[in-house]
Amino acid sequence: MGNLSELQISLIAIGMVVVMGVVFFNWMQQRRYRRGAEEAFGREHEDVLLRTAVSVEENGRIEPQLGSELLHESLMEPDAEPPRVQELAEPKEEPAASPAISDTPITPVEQAPPPPVNRSSTSGDSMAEAVDYTVGIESGTLIADSNLAALLQRKFDFGKPVRWMGRRSPEAFWEEITIETNNKSGYRNLRGRLQLADRAGPVSEVSLSEFRDMTENFSARVKATANCPDIQKAYERALLLDEFCTRVDVMVGINIISKDTSAFTGAKIRVLAEASGFKLGAEGVFHYRDENNAILFSLGNYEPSPFLPNSMRMLITHGITFLLDVPRVVNGEIVFGQMVHLAEVFTDELDGIMVDDNRLPLSDSGIRKIRQQLGAIQSLMLAHNISPGGETALRLFA
Repeated sequence: MGNLSELQISLIAIGMVVVMGVVFFNWMQQRRYRRGAEEAFGREHEDVLLRTAVSVEENGRIEPQLGSELLHESLMEPDAEPPRVQELAEPKEEPAASPAISDTPITPVEQAPPPPVNRSSTSGDSMAEAVDYTVGIESGTLIADSNLAALLQRKFDFGKPVRWMGRRSPEAFWEEITIETNNKSGYRNLRGRLQLADRAGPVSEVSLSEFRDMTENFSARVKATANCPDIQKAYERALLLDEFCTRVDVMVGINIISKDTSAFTGAKIRVLAEASGFKLGAEGVFHYRDENNAILFSLGNYEPSPFLPNSMRMLITHGITFLLDVPRVVNGEIVFGQMVHLAEVFTDELDGIMVDDNRLPLSDSGIRKIRQQLGAIQSLMLAHNISPGGETALRLFA
């Protein structure tokens, strides 16, 4: 009996140690996943319409907020600390009246014609060089493609997009080099570009240094000359570029919610969306595109559930949301007018109510104010030589 009792005590002790170990392991896992989620998505944002002051995280990033006065100040004062704006909604004050939206109306069974797009104005942004840390490699002999694999395979190691360009002779054109490139003649000159900022923030100084070191080591290995600009100046430029991007990174949203306790059916939403020209994406959001397949605006569920092809027929929701990504579209005011018109069509067909993020009715005057603010944001981008919807904008706001 005595031996059995000791065995029981030992088993109980071992069981307690195992249980405590499992609890500790789970706690560490949750902490790791929580930290990863915070790094990926940032702090949880407060309601942007209820904020009246700018909040700054320890790392200097600006939290999403709106307030028409705050947005106006950030646009008019270049030196002011810029707020990260996620969504425009109806401002509170009454500005001078602006012309009403005059886009050609469409019916739910007709596809809306895409707005006119001047592609010539967006084909070559003059700030293309300013958004990258650019290194150069010059060789007296051709650098074989087989030697480039080490560079191309590390394009995802620096936290931001990397592109490599090559030139076969001083008179030749620069061409982009990818891992799929299979040319036998090689390149005499190389140019590497590490993007300085995107929606996740500026590139780190460490990443810049690692990219420079990789370039210099590669050049030494192939007996070429490396030209790498100063890291500190590049990092300062990245911070300035990120500050500007936070000032114009705006998402315009229009919500349509059901009345009282009624709801919208997924089947009807899909019929209206596809009849109006939307196509359902794999991520569960409808997209409205132009003739070049560029996304103009999107239509998603107001509730958390995505719009999935296999479940749309059975889906029930109390609202839908139209979204326009301001920096990524050309002629934003025209596109916004088209989105508003489609939102009005959906509101009538679904017998819903058009509201802002506070579920307050969105009036005609509020829509005009949002349109004015949208125009001011895109004008600010043009003033800094970044064309809305252009190649540089699409890279910065990916």
